Order: sequence, then structure tokens, then C-alpha cells
Amino acid sequence: MAEQNSVSDSSASNGISSVIPGWFSEMSPMWPGEAHSLKVEKILLQQKSQYQNVMVFESATYGKVLVLDGVIQVTERDECAYQEMITHLPLGSIPNPKKVLVIGGGDGGVLREVSRYSSVEQIDICEIDGMVVDVSKQFFPALAVGFEDPRVNVHIGDGVAFLKAVPEGTYDAVIVDSSDPIGPAQELFEKPFFASVAKALRPGGVVCTQAESIWLHMHIIEDIVSNCRQIFKGSVNYAWTTVPTYPSGVIGFMLCSTEGPAVDFKHPVNPIDENGTHSKAKGPLKFYNPEIHTASFCLPSFAKKIIDSKSK
Repeated sequence: MAEQNSVSDSSASNGISSVIPGWFSEMSPMWPGEAHSLKVEKILLQQKSQYQNVMVFESATYGKVLVLDGVIQVTERDECAYQEMITHLPLGSIPNPKKVLVIGGGDGGVLREVSRYSSVEQIDICEIDGMVVDVSKQFFPALAVGFEDPRVNVHIGDGVAFLKAVPEGTYDAVIVDSSDPIGPAQELFEKPFFASVAKALRPGGVVCTQAESIWLHMHIIEDIVSNCRQIFKGSVNYAWTTVPTYPSGVIGFMLCSTEGPAVDFKHPVNPIDENGTHSKAKGPLKFYNPEIHTASFCLPSFAKKIIDSKSK
């Protein structure tokens, strides 16, 4: 039987996530009129960092869950569908990436996946909230294993400011593992940020950024696509994956390349060596494969019509 937690939030009716006895319900103005609930076995942590409320709980069906400002970020059961796709969609699309930057991603999951590539020599991560890193190391060791790779350099600070200081053409790939465009992540969805990313990439370099749900946020996706088509002069594509504990059960990715060597995101050219030296500590891939890579760019008609219209 679930522990009868005493934590509650009377403002749930105003669209704020809450924990009532035995259940966590995720509600937000970003998905009005609906909520997703998980049965809570035990609350493991509740703290306020400099930037946000941080909670970890043990769920009945998805293992441990990390929640930031009332929004589920990762669960042990389905994190693979997000971490593997946001990493291997871009890195699988270019040969021999050497320098990779991760913005956000303080749980370590993207680092874990980037470190599977033996060609990579340098992995920089800029996470604004140091508490997220500490909490992940404490409660999510299968994700935080990414921090143990010797190629990883951790920078705690503002990703926008970090990017502005990066010399032009530094990175082969930038992965933006952001939360939703409210609060500290707002700037990561705006045009000046994409311009900074483009400047930090080498010719033919790639970026993959979290780009919301086609079921809930087509208005946000329209803006992201428009901004990216203005900034990036190579390829611009939208892909998606299923993550059961994210609102609507799906999440999207914006994939763009800078002018230079052509990038065909839909057909991976850089297979992962799952048996390579760097992969042994991380275990086999659970979600990503070459077929699902290509399939993730197939859009339902309603989304395809809107996204394609932004390319004209």
C-alpha cells in the first residue's frame, strides 16, 4: 500500500501539480484541462534550490521519479526513450563527432549516451542548477553514471551566458536538454539563443533541442521551426518520440545543422558500437535503433502540414 504522504497542495485547482495522499498529479497551464497521475510509494526528497522546487519520489510503476517545479523530468522506467533519442538523433547523423556541448541535462542521462561514442574527445555540460546534479548522483545512479566519464567537463551556470562566451565553431554538436519554456528555461526557446548555438557550431555542426509535444504545443513548435529556419542554413527537421510520463505521452526534438557539409538527419551515418570500451558501464541501448531513428521523422498529417508550411 502506498505511504499516505502528508504533503498536499490546495492550489491544484489552479493548474499547479500536487501530491495528495498516495498520488502525484502533474498539472500545468501548459496543458490545461488534463493531468497525469502516478501512485506514490514514498517521497524521498523535497527541497527548494536557488532556481526551482526539487522533488524525488518512488512511484508504484515507473521507479524513482525526478520532478522540477511540479513537472516530471525523468523516471527510471522510461528515461531511455528521451535520453537515447535526444542524443543519438544528432550524433548518429554526423561522422566522428569530437566536441559535444550539453545545455541542461543535469541528471546525467545525455552525458551517459554521448559517452558511448569513442570518437568524442570532449564533453562539456552547462547546467544552471547544481542541486539537480547532486540529486541525480544520489538517487539516479544509472543516469548520473554519465558524470563519471573523464571526457566530461561540468560547468554550473547559465547556458545562455556560457554559449555567448564560446569561441566560434567550437563544437560538432550541441544538445539542449531543457525543461519547458517557463521559468529558467524560457530563454532556451528564443531566437537569440539559437543564434548563439549556430555560432558555437562548426560548419555542418548539429543541434538537437527539446521541442515540446505535437499534441499540446503546436503554437510553440511553429515559433521554434520559424526561428530555426531563419538561423540555421543547413537542414532543419522535427522528430518525436514516445515518453509515457510526459504530458500527452510524446515529446519532440528540433534538429538543425549549420551551413557546410550536408547533414541528412533521417538516415544515420554513425552507428553506435554498443560493445565498445566506453559502452560497457552503461549497458545496452533500450530504445534507440537505426529504424526508430528514421521513423521518428515521420509526422502525423496535422503536424506535418504546419511544420512544412514554415519551410516555405
